[in-house]
Amino acid sequence: MLAHFYLCRRVYCLRASTKIRGHVPAAAIRLVSDFSIDPNTRIVTRRLLDGALEARSRAMKMLLGLIVIFAALMLFADKVLHWIAEPLMRRMHAGSQMIGKDIASPFLTPLRATFWASVFLAMPLILYQIWRLIDGWLPARAKRIALPFILASAMLFYVGVAFAFFLVLPMAFSFFTRVAPQGVTVMTDIKSYLDFVIGMLFAFGLAFQVPIAIVIVVWTGLVSRKSLAKSRPYVFLGAFVVGMILTPPDVFSQTLLALPMYALYEAALLFCWRFMPDRA
Repeated sequence: MLAHFYLCRRVYCLRASTKIRGHVPAAAIRLVSDFSIDPNTRIVTRRLLDGALEARSRAMKMLLGLIVIFAALMLFADKVLHWIAEPLMRRMHAGSQMIGKDIASPFLTPLRATFWASVFLAMPLILYQIWRLIDGWLPARAKRIALPFILASAMLFYVGVAFAFFLVLPMAFSFFTRVAPQGVTVMTDIKSYLDFVIGMLFAFGLAFQVPIAIVIVVWTGLVSRKSLAKSRPYVFLGAFVVGMILTPPDVFSQTLLALPMYALYEAALLFCWRFMPDRA
């Protein structure tokens, strides 16, 4: 018991003390010298440390790439904002225009538009760095499909963004400007408009990830394709609920998001039926 007491004092002492050494029995000194970390603990700790360092390195590369793209687009900030505002400006009545209610809006809104445009352009780089980060932790079987999944995810994200920008937003703005009461001039604040557009683009980009999610849950065996097929009525209702959450509070925008989302759900089920047997 006395030896154990001296051992504890020796282990937690920050600096070696000759006074303590003089009173510690020889057996206790040998036990302290033999003290070592479990090899498995050392390996796990080392892997976690390496993973944290690699995550920091990948994050810095993503941030650097984003900064480079943002700096390159800074020279064209006004043109970027004008390009984003074009779907609405084309459909505004004669005499209408966009306004800036806040004092700093004419300066900050083009910068925000340029930043979000940089994020959209940097998405392949961001996804590539994420894939390289998780590549070392995946088994050999999963590595073969990780990169195709990421490429498909990036492609579907851009398809969703393009679908929203070139089809949904023009239709929505045409509808909103037509239903404006007589005598009401549509003059949208540029900050509110940018928030609306960015929210819609991200909503459609994320909604178009539905096939990726369906294929993953079927491939891993979490849910069978037959079970998903039997849940069609609930999925159809859930698509409108998601559309209600992600889009502005109007039936028109909700429907334009819900119907493509459900169509992608059916496409994913068809892909699973053709290429992937059930595992659950």
